[in-house]
Amino acid sequence: MIAGHGEKRTRREEAAIAALLTEPTIALAAAKAGIGETTILRWLHEPSFSAQYRAARRTVVESAIGRLQQATSEAVATLTRNLTCGVPASEIAAAKAVLDFAAKGVELADLAERVEQLERGQGGGGDA
Repeated sequence: MIAGHGEKRTRREEAAIAALLTEPTIALAAAKAGIGETTILRWLHEPSFSAQYRAARRTVVESAIGRLQQATSEAVATLTRNLTCGVPASEIAAAKAVLDFAAKGVELADLAERVEQLERGQGGGGDA
């Protein structure tokens, strides 16, 4: 193996994952990372790269869920403030959306935790 070759690929993979997290398509992510689209597609089929990408996506989603959950108090305050207003339709719609997304976020986080527990049970030789 050429000295430093693994480090170069690791840096390229990190750039690809960062681009995949911020760009809407694989083609745009490849261009942003300066890596061929075919290379990224091949990497996405490799278990190690796919696992790193899923972990990075999970971190981004969990951060967004946390921010939504932090906004729920303000959303409730908006709803409360607008219970007796004239026409608070846009504020209520925004508040409802925040609450809906926060609730869904909790459901998704709980589901992810259950899946991880199941995976640990299978991998650890536990009762399934």
